[in-house]
Amino acid sequence: MTGPRRTLRPHPIQGAATTDPGCTDIPTITEQRDMIMTTTTDPTAIDLGRVEAFAGQVSADLTHAYHSISTYLGDRLGLWRALAQLGSATSAELAERCGLAERYVHEWLCVQAAAGYVLLEDGGDAGADVFVLPAEHAMVLADDDSPAAIVAGFEVAAAIWASVDQLAHAYATGDGVPWHAHDSRLFSGVERFYGTIYRASLLSEWIPAIDGLEQRLSEGIRVLDVGCGHGVPTILLAEAFPNSTFVGVDSHEESVRRATAAAAAAGVGDRVRFEVAGAHSYDGDYDAIVFFDALHDFGDPVGALEHARSSLRAGGQVIAVEPLAHDTLAENLTNPVALLFYSGSSYLCVPHSIADGATSLGAQAGPARLLDTFRAAGLPSAHVAATTASNLLLEARI
Repeated sequence: MTGPRRTLRPHPIQGAATTDPGCTDIPTITEQRDMIMTTTTDPTAIDLGRVEAFAGQVSADLTHAYHSISTYLGDRLGLWRALAQLGSATSAELAERCGLAERYVHEWLCVQAAAGYVLLEDGGDAGADVFVLPAEHAMVLADDDSPAAIVAGFEVAAAIWASVDQLAHAYATGDGVPWHAHDSRLFSGVERFYGTIYRASLLSEWIPAIDGLEQRLSEGIRVLDVGCGHGVPTILLAEAFPNSTFVGVDSHEESVRRATAAAAAAGVGDRVRFEVAGAHSYDGDYDAIVFFDALHDFGDPVGALEHARSSLRAGGQVIAVEPLAHDTLAENLTNPVALLFYSGSSYLCVPHSIADGATSLGAQAGPARLLDTFRAAGLPSAHVAATTASNLLLEARI
């Protein structure tokens, strides 16, 4: 008498076989391929090589998704910063520095070694594994002031995962997801992630690209930042141009509170003020009004620009910094970071703009739609003032 047939079941992603002693009559790998072939009207239409290649691509993406959790934990728990300070460490040394449990830290380090984020060094006679964070890796993972810093993006990703139920509801109903409804890690993550871009580009690229703006700021003008968030670019401008005064408005009260505290900490509280107000409801008159990565998030961008135009003094200008985009999807897909831009737009920008109104430009609207938006708001002089590696700068004057 024989026992049940032991059949090898293919892994759904990699095609790897596993033994299942309790199952019978499970199709073999060859039989499953034949079944796939017969599910189409034309059996020859399925290219099994393409299936295998695409399964490998998705498997790699899944691996990165799992690893992103550990990358975020390293940021949240201070592991990257501590390892950068130590240079190299055993798991026991790193755990002691961070006040964490050694067994978890060792497994975390094994993950990072498998990913190539840290390097494994011979522990010598002591026998303990020694892990090294190269200085070049530390610039990306451990120092928010570095121009190569990226790790804050994982904090944004963690916030998006926490909001996934709201996003699923929005996709099913067509409702929006307002900014304030997201997990709080989104606000700090965006501040850190975009802060790297602002510190690298605002004063060195963007301001010089707008004809005459640098001189006007040096002489002293009144500037409004609409959708200011935590106020990073507003504060950078105030530090660089002490003769000008700055106001930032945002509808998110907690962001305004944090921006106010940051301005005080930077020593520019005497010439920077942050207020809770929407893109259509602030008061005052200004010489320049700026939108940093914000215009495409508004549900009524034409109305936002109309209000900006009505709030400008004679000779004033409106400036918008937007993510780099072309005018067609096919062109945008040639951008190496198209996946990042479209992902962020589908999780954050589009849901927010739907919650805010009717129009949803998305983060990849492109120059033609953006310029049409300016012109519809009564700003016919709108033009693309500069194109950088990751941004479009648009300007209009009255």
